[in-house]
Amino acid sequence: MKSRLAASIALSALIIGGATGCAGITPQATTIDYSASDGANVPKKGPIEVRNAFFVVDEAGTTGNLVAGLVNTTADSATIHISVGDGPAQSVRIAGQKSVSLGGDDAEPLTFEGLDTEAGKTVEVYFQSGDAEGVKYAIPVLDGTLPYYATLVPTPAPSPRPTSTVAPAVEVTPTPSETPVG
Repeated sequence: MKSRLAASIALSALIIGGATGCAGITPQATTIDYSASDGANVPKKGPIEVRNAFFVVDEAGTTGNLVAGLVNTTADSATIHISVGDGPAQSVRIAGQKSVSLGGDDAEPLTFEGLDTEAGKTVEVYFQSGDAEGVKYAIPVLDGTLPYYATLVPTPAPSPRPTSTVAPAVEVTPTPSETPVG
């Protein structure tokens, strides 16, 4: 009887261990930090966090609209400087404990020109805020193929429409002349 009880306990332990043992050796997806969207979360350096950043580019891949959420985690206003390649940095100032959306439907676009990319690639972008050293990070590139990104594709600034100018009318002023007497 004692051997039967011991065998039952051993068999139960094997079944329980076999049924739940996988969790002990398999990585759990909920413990892995990742971006669950199309954008990238930039490692934090400085007071401003960059969340879900991605570019939506035009058909030529030369102009991109940076779409991102910027969060100032401090009580003081802070500025973040964002640059791509050798291009000029663009700056965004954010009040303390506030967030700003860039490039979305209801947000002012932050457009970068002179890119050489296409959808599916990444662009190296340099982010610097506060007194911290900046970070260069690969930001994904998308296009307007998906309907919900179609409105985010940068459009060229409208060129000024030529206006017609009317030359002032020539005013003819008669010059006095001698009138024949006669």
